Amino acid sequence: MNQAVLENKKNVVTEISDKFKNSGSTVIAEYRGLSVAEVTELRRKLREENVEMKVYKNTLASLAADAAGLSDLKDVLTGPNALVFGPDETAASRVLAQFAKKHKALVLKGGIVEGKVVDLDIIKELSALPNREGMLSMLLSVLQAPVSQFARAVNAVAEQKGEGAPAEAAAPAEETKPAEEAAA
Repeated sequence: MNQAVLENKKNVVTEISDKFKNSGSTVIAEYRGLSVAEVTELRRKLREENVEMKVYKNTLASLAADAAGLSDLKDVLTGPNALVFGPDETAASRVLAQFAKKHKALVLKGGIVEGKVVDLDIIKELSALPNREGMLSMLLSVLQAPVSQFARAVNAVAEQKGEGAPAEAAAPAEETKPAEEAAA
């Protein structure tokens, strides 16, 4: 084999291995049966979420999985596969699962999440979760709820005291008038 070709393949294996290690999640999907227009549409939707889809030879992906310590991944590396690398744990699986609902030819196989090989069930569970911004907003609403409830309770107490306060404030003023008149 030509030395340049061998060096190129080593670089590709290193590239795939680095992507396995550095991406938030990797999903492997079989794209057999999708038209060029459908694959283009899928790539566009993935780009909107900052997710990268690449097609590599299975042997190179298998070597990269071994290099990354993910040899269990080799079981799903059969057939025409696309490796989809996401910046977080949910983006790639969410976009692929939504696309697979409309296009039955796209088959999700498995993937990597947080450096561990996961099966299809975990990928489907992750696809049901909202994106990072959605999760942060849900967390903030959960954290904000007790504070806003406390503020409402304090406001209600203040309003109740505010309604009773003018009558109470008037009563001490009347009590002091006779004392002032007696002194005079």
